[in-house]
Amino acid sequence: MRFTELEVSGVWTIELERISDERGFFARSWSPEEFAEHGLDASLAQCSVSFNEFRGTLRGLHYQAEPHAEVKLVRCTAGAIFDVAVDVREGSATRGCWVGVELSAANRKALYVPAGFAHGLLSLSDGAEVFYQISTAYSPQHSRGVRWNDPEIGVRWPLADPILSPRDRELPLLAATGGAAGRVD
Repeated sequence: MRFTELEVSGVWTIELERISDERGFFARSWSPEEFAEHGLDASLAQCSVSFNEFRGTLRGLHYQAEPHAEVKLVRCTAGAIFDVAVDVREGSATRGCWVGVELSAANRKALYVPAGFAHGLLSLSDGAEVFYQISTAYSPQHSRGVRWNDPEIGVRWPLADPILSPRDRELPLLAATGGAAGRVD
């Protein structure tokens, strides 16, 4: 695997190193030892899948508060998404900074989203499926979020007028959260 740290410290892309032959290829997509060598949390408590029927579906920006802060490794297994990580850590020098990466079944990249970061995605194709490896079990009472179009954050989503859930539409702005960004019920 090839690990590349992105502009916001702690967020990484992970690319497969393929061993190819006439049949196709083989590649490792998970190795706790390699993650640890890069200083990344390799805990794994849960795996989840989201399926996005329509292009333009936006999910996020979500995270879990302490003591259930979660690390996510996100991979698009069908179609394509624009995947975003936003630093929401109180007191962080990069609080409110974001990074976005296109993940697709074709490029087979993954995004490592560290604890203390909100995560969101926008489907770039119909039928986009996303596979998550998550470091801690889901805790509804610790579920939080910030609004997808918060002007302080300024994510440049590649599609206008996304399809949103009522819950995501009503999330608070980062400035209104005082570091505890809004609960997602």
